[in-house]
Amino acid sequence: MNGKPYPLPETWTESTIGKAVVKIKQRDPRKKPNEVFQYVDVSAISNTSFKITGATPTLGSEAPSRARKAIETDDVLFATVRPTLKRIALVPSELDGAIASTGYCVLRCDTTKTEPGFLYSFLLTDHFNARMAGLERGASYPAVRDSDVTASWFPLPPLSEQKKIAHILSTVQRAIEAQERIIQTTTELKKALMQKLFTEGLRNEPQKQTEIGLVPESWALLPIYDIFETQLGKMLSQKAKVGDSPKLYLRNKNVQWGRIDTEDLLRMDFSDREAKKFKLRKGDLLVCEGGEVGRAALWNGSITDCYYQKALHRLRPKTDKITNEFMVYWMMFAFLLTNTYGVTGTRTTIAHLPEVKLKPLIVPVPSPDEQAEIIAVIDTVDQKYAGHQRKLDELQDLFRTLLHKLMSAKTRVDKIKQEKEGA
Repeated sequence: MNGKPYPLPETWTESTIGKAVVKIKQRDPRKKPNEVFQYVDVSAISNTSFKITGATPTLGSEAPSRARKAIETDDVLFATVRPTLKRIALVPSELDGAIASTGYCVLRCDTTKTEPGFLYSFLLTDHFNARMAGLERGASYPAVRDSDVTASWFPLPPLSEQKKIAHILSTVQRAIEAQERIIQTTTELKKALMQKLFTEGLRNEPQKQTEIGLVPESWALLPIYDIFETQLGKMLSQKAKVGDSPKLYLRNKNVQWGRIDTEDLLRMDFSDREAKKFKLRKGDLLVCEGGEVGRAALWNGSITDCYYQKALHRLRPKTDKITNEFMVYWMMFAFLLTNTYGVTGTRTTIAHLPEVKLKPLIVPVPSPDEQAEIIAVIDTVDQKYAGHQRKLDELQDLFRTLLHKLMSAKTRVDKIKQEKEGA
């Protein structure tokens, strides 16, 4: 047992995980070749939701050799293969009697000593995961042994307090799951809405069949080269010259769908001529030339002096017929949701979108008023999504904080109860 990492209240005791659990049995499903069982492979647990998300119905005769560990409701699973990935879960009632891979340490609590939800929560703590990371063996296939898990130090509050701690943490987890469902619903709503807006418009007018699919009859169809000035960024291979100065620039990875991530910017030398050519203006549309081609976002001008590399196209309207705000949503619809242009890679090449392919692409162009209305409708959904995402982030932060404070006894459940009653 590794030493006590933090002080415990007088009412808590020290133990090891092994002393808080009972032995489990193994079962060979191949002995019943015609029977179907639920198989929990090491990839079946989500390391973000910490739940089993991919149990697979499997015929006994087709069972893999690693399918051996019989599991029951409220068993705690910990993947000993690549343990730092934190594939940890409680077995739900619908998987009672399933079989897990030998890549899991299966922990079945002695319920006279330990609440399953408390043990599960302990396995999620930074302390326990740091301990497992330190015990990993093997470079290409890092793993720990079941005995490493069971020998680990384990704090034991009174059973009633364990239950209260587990209840509080599971309540926050359920709130996180509910928020994730809301976000998924909002995402699906946006997809359906964009499908309708870009094929039917907002004027309830007849549609026409075009090379980019159905669009309202009144919408113009124009190639990008007619309505946008396009410019690829600076090549990274160009060498610095006397007088050049290093400047912040955006790479392909910085441009996400509908947003620019500026947390990991690099610097590159630009001559005065290059600086003038490649300097970004607020409102510029950036489109990925490689990787996830067509991925687009508007530059918000958050950095005064910022540039971009060759992996990105910069688009600026040459006419008032179209706005970058409309175009960024069209790119999202055309490349992310529908692959309207069919721009893909092959088995031997990475998908890419050079200028020669970008410029001829046909874009639907509604009236300026209808563009503005379409933008406003999608923006409303985006704002709702952002609000839901902020709420999710807050809940996840709350869970991490409570997990740390409750499991280390820095905050006691009675104090939380008193704070709620006094609120």
